[in-house]
Amino acid sequence: MINTPKIYKMRVVFTAPAHWDHKQIFVSLRNMVLRSGLPFEPAKVNKNWPRLAYGPVLGYGQQSLAEYADVYFSSAVKEEAAESAFTQVAPKGLKIKRIKRVPYALPSVNQLAEVMLYGVEGDFSQYKPSQPAEAFFGGEHIILTEQAANAIKVQRDLKPFLHSVKQVSPNKLHLLLQRCADKSAKPEHMVAAWLDIAVPAEAEFTLERLKFIREALYWRDAAGELHVI
Repeated sequence: MINTPKIYKMRVVFTAPAHWDHKQIFVSLRNMVLRSGLPFEPAKVNKNWPRLAYGPVLGYGQQSLAEYADVYFSSAVKEEAAESAFTQVAPKGLKIKRIKRVPYALPSVNQLAEVMLYGVEGDFSQYKPSQPAEAFFGGEHIILTEQAANAIKVQRDLKPFLHSVKQVSPNKLHLLLQRCADKSAKPEHMVAAWLDIAVPAEAEFTLERLKFIREALYWRDAAGELHVI
């Protein structure tokens, strides 16, 4: 029988500055674990680096109320000890919200998150939508128009990616978006379809003067019920 070393996993929930991209966040997490002095499990690509899984990463121009990372250890570490060690060495701007030990076999957040809640804030009236948001998204289709550099336009239906929508206030929309066949839709594209705005194909895109904030992540159980991660 081969003795397989036991590996322990901690889920770290944190916030990072809005101007940091996913690469900067990942490097900051890696350096934080290295400086903590905790017994990390080595990464497969480089045994001098800690093994960690960060994600799902934010899209272009998006903000979030929380980011997630799974950090792997070679021996047991108490949640309080990990939170204290990480807080002391976290780079400026990265703030630890909570740390929880999770089973090693549990999928990473990037794999676990099937549904995402986005808050969209701004003055929608400046875009002169032809229908109220709930009326549009309640329709049979959500057609997005994508335009390539050669001026060819392609339309696709985003309806399968919409779980639900709610107009929280005249200037705030809640979009609950779900994965479909391991693919996902961007909230910016959903709102662009509502506002009848063509988006550039294969290019970064956001809507000026609107804020897109990822507010929560959910996993779905065997019965289809959603649970906050």
